[in-house]
Amino acid sequence: MASENFRPVYHPAGHDNDLRAAVQELRTGRWVAMRDLLDRTPGWTLWTQRTQVLAAVAAGSDTVQTWLAEEPGSAAATVMQTRVSVERAIRAHREGHPRTQELWQQAWEACGTAARRAPADPVPWVCLLALSQLDSRQRLEEHRLPPPGPMLFPGPWALLAEADKRDPFNREAYHRMLQFVYARRTDGSLSEAVNFVQWAASSAPEGSALHVLPLFVRVERYRRENGHEKALDLHWVTEDATRDALRALNLWFDHAVLAEASLLDLNHLAHALWGSLQFDEGARVFDALGPYYAVLPWAYRTRNQGDAGQAEEVFLRARGRCLASARDARDGPSG
Repeated sequence: MASENFRPVYHPAGHDNDLRAAVQELRTGRWVAMRDLLDRTPGWTLWTQRTQVLAAVAAGSDTVQTWLAEEPGSAAATVMQTRVSVERAIRAHREGHPRTQELWQQAWEACGTAARRAPADPVPWVCLLALSQLDSRQRLEEHRLPPPGPMLFPGPWALLAEADKRDPFNREAYHRMLQFVYARRTDGSLSEAVNFVQWAASSAPEGSALHVLPLFVRVERYRRENGHEKALDLHWVTEDATRDALRALNLWFDHAVLAEASLLDLNHLAHALWGSLQFDEGARVFDALGPYYAVLPWAYRTRNQGDAGQAEEVFLRARGRCLASARDARDGPSG
């Protein structure tokens, strides 16, 4: 993997080969592979990840709607239609589309239908959390409930509790809550985000992806402060930054089922370890990534943050530095 000719690959399915095959079928308008994949998906972790990826691909077509029309009694098809509705509402909101309110209402109703059809499934509640970021002024009462602890904010805590009840420490649920924090004010209070992710990680068990959450907030702070424009950037080498990176490594990576690990989590951890000069540890994460990478957070280290090519260059530079350090440590001094 250390070849100079190495070029990373981005694919939303990452290491999940079965998901990759279903995505390919879905892109051609066929839904049977998606149905069969979801039918044999074990556990809520993979279920949540797979439905999210599939919905992002399906949102631009009517394929899931066709599936639901063919199999109206399918709980999986109902959940997937909800996923697609939520994805469309969020995209419309992001683009300032005039139909945003209408799509939001449709998605909200779909969440209720899915929750009744699949009462044990955390995804309908994760979807409601995803929609909460559209309510930046917290006009809905369910989005401004008292927090469960000090230093936290009023928010959709009951929705998070429902997701937690069905799948404790569900990764996407907590990331959706973090997106709500960013959206609830014009500037999206970073101090509230820090308090939230520290609170979430403090109770998470070993192997939980919630231990990576602080790395996402650190990247967000760097992005907002235009850190890439600073002549002397010490953002990543502080004691706090190094501690967060090593905690994520020790509490998540060392215990995680890497075949189910999020590409974003792996990329954020590799980025944090490289940035904090923990090159040997970073090499372990780059090895786990194999041929895959994600544009973020690497794009935030470039002048043009929308340039995927520049992001890839930063990734390759970081990967090469970490793998070289590990190789030198393994081979020892020469001659």
